Amino acid sequence: MIVVQHFLKWVETAKVAERAAAASALARAYIQKDMSFDDRLATEAALTLLLDDASAKVRAALSETLSLSHRAPPQVIAALAADQPDVAAPIIARSPLMSDSDLVDRVAMGNSAIQCLVASRPQVSFAVAAAIAEVGSLAACIRLAGNPGARIAALSFRRMLERHGREAGLRAALMPDGRLPADCRHMLLTQVGEALSAAPLVRALMGGERAEKIARDACIKASIALIDSIGQDELPALVEHLRLRGDLTPGFLVRVVAQGKIDFFAAALGVLSGQGEERITALLAGGRDGALAALFTKAGLKRNYHPPLLQALLVWREVANGKRIAGAQEVSWLMLKVLGATEGGAGPSEQDAPLAALLKKIHLDALRQNARQQALALAAA
Repeated sequence: MIVVQHFLKWVETAKVAERAAAASALARAYIQKDMSFDDRLATEAALTLLLDDASAKVRAALSETLSLSHRAPPQVIAALAADQPDVAAPIIARSPLMSDSDLVDRVAMGNSAIQCLVASRPQVSFAVAAAIAEVGSLAACIRLAGNPGARIAALSFRRMLERHGREAGLRAALMPDGRLPADCRHMLLTQVGEALSAAPLVRALMGGERAEKIARDACIKASIALIDSIGQDELPALVEHLRLRGDLTPGFLVRVVAQGKIDFFAAALGVLSGQGEERITALLAGGRDGALAALFTKAGLKRNYHPPLLQALLVWREVANGKRIAGAQEVSWLMLKVLGATEGGAGPSEQDAPLAALLKKIHLDALRQNARQQALALAAA
């Protein structure tokens, strides 16, 4: 206690650098040494008094020394966290005494630099991550997305994308994140496509209409490829996301079936028809054509879509049962054949012409993809 009394008298006349060094030493002694109750009380009082030092360097020395300790005086930590940014930074970035409510309050204050410090903490809770996603700056959201120690709920990922998804920095930070829900990954894909189609150079080279069409086609293909990269439990969320965006169109479902994404097709039929998962799965696995046609009608698929879809499901059943080897190229051709749109056929009816055009495009894409893979295999041999 006597040492602390001398310190308090000396600090009144000491230079800034000396006060800062002494403040750091006093703080270290408090958190590292076993003291008597009276000595600890006196030291804590001295540390509290140093909060009123006119020099930010002294307060910053306290902040740096106390920032990692569980034993620091809580009132001192609270005061330092509310100090100017360069003083508060170590406390906000790593103090274990900062509660979730304290951190949420700091995020709500709206200072981007402080928000970035909170987002960079070694551990970020769901609640704090949600606050950053809701009101945080773009820079804070990028820091949060790149923090492996942050626990981010699906809703928080969606809010970040809704608020800042047009910014390339956030998209780049989120794209490799394995925690990203399927619907958010789809949002990323569409935002990338929209950004590319809106780029002045792309529009100048291709024209606005063609750039938008190419971007739209690329997004559809990426959406179908995305289905293979997600788990069965994520399919309903992706289906609902596509439905709300207006992307769960009959044409998209035809593409899905032609490429053998039957689990996704089942999830989509469930959402569109209101039928139970077990019934739909049973019908797709072995239901009669009449029952399947009734299901398609309930899901809003026009009658002229039924024959090619039924043909595709028949082939994929045989593939699944080991009775046949086929891929999207063969299935899309058979779907075209049902419409009379293959070589030697009578040709599609006027009503079927748009569907036949779509199936032809799917078939040509499959041919191109197979040829590309074959060429790569030959080059690698």
